[in-house]
Amino acid sequence: MTETVVSTSTARPGAKAPAPAPTPAPAVRVAAPARLRALDGLRLVAALMVAAYHYGGRGGEVTEAWGSSAQQQFPTLHTVFSYGCLGVQVFFVISGFVICMSGWGRTPTSFLASRVSRLMPAYWVAVVLVTAVFALPVVAYDAVSPSDALVNLTMLQQPLGADRVLGVCWTLWVELRFYALFALFVVLPGANRRRVLLFCGCWLLASVLARAAREPLLDLVLMPEYAPFFIGGIGLYLVHRDRRDAHGWGITVAGFLVGQHYAVGELWNASDPDAFAHRTTFGIVLVVAAGFAAVAAIALGWLSRADWRWLTVAGALTYPFYLVHEHLGWVVIHALHRELHVPSAATFALTVGTMLLLAWLLHRFVEKPLTPRLRTVFSRTPAR
Repeated sequence: MTETVVSTSTARPGAKAPAPAPTPAPAVRVAAPARLRALDGLRLVAALMVAAYHYGGRGGEVTEAWGSSAQQQFPTLHTVFSYGCLGVQVFFVISGFVICMSGWGRTPTSFLASRVSRLMPAYWVAVVLVTAVFALPVVAYDAVSPSDALVNLTMLQQPLGADRVLGVCWTLWVELRFYALFALFVVLPGANRRRVLLFCGCWLLASVLARAAREPLLDLVLMPEYAPFFIGGIGLYLVHRDRRDAHGWGITVAGFLVGQHYAVGELWNASDPDAFAHRTTFGIVLVVAAGFAAVAAIALGWLSRADWRWLTVAGALTYPFYLVHEHLGWVVIHALHRELHVPSAATFALTVGTMLLLAWLLHRFVEKPLTPRLRTVFSRTPAR
């Protein structure tokens, strides 16, 4: 098809010249949110809490790595370490804050690309590494079957009923469901304050009704025991945008009140003599409150002076450390404590240090080169 172009030189005398095309307005670039380095530091604190629980907080359970119970290894600290499992709930509050912040103004494609590129490179390598180490004859732990190991690469092993390579991957399955809900109801239609508030309010109410209905499918989708923590984190991001946002504060307080109820219900087990650990109701509520308070202090800017560069490094190490610390940590503990007879406290410290070093290697040689490439690949729009 050809186009007819009318020249002004051949126009009729006295005819008005065509109006010039309007100049397009310059594109407005949305500035990336300033990095909250204190939040990076808090993420690492939460990961270290979980590691302390795994290494020394499981009460009277005899572990293969220590050769005895954590209670015998750490008679004074094991009670404190037993509360470290609540680092997961703190993670979920942080995740609600961060996902709302990073998803605000993103397209669904950009949001998907950011999540895939952030989660998968270190996760794939961690699954392969733990599978390979557990397959070594000198390691006294059972490896999963080759089929289950391949399924683990999808991060969908739990709903598929496959054995898990990484003990902590159950939390990633929780995160994936949160990302899906947030993408469907906030990112896809376009994030704004009203929509975020509606999403939080409806999700919290629906999760409570799902628990009352005792319907497994609704529990699977709505995650009643974890939803309040994500919702509380989202509320705190609204507070970060405007500290006078009464609705944001309301969402945050509701998330805390409902969340601590579920945390106490799941983790208070003083009457169970065979439990991993014995925690008090007051202790559980206190740790949950401290997690919310820490994120709130960051949201309000009270920790803005904590702007040290090493906190960014701490945040970068958190995810790979979280992935590898449990199972590979047991291997290191066994080697140091059972084979080399290193004292318990020194074994604990050396194991944490070794896992942090491994996390740095994963970040430097896996995440740094692969994350931007994956983001580019998944950000491309297929040509028609």
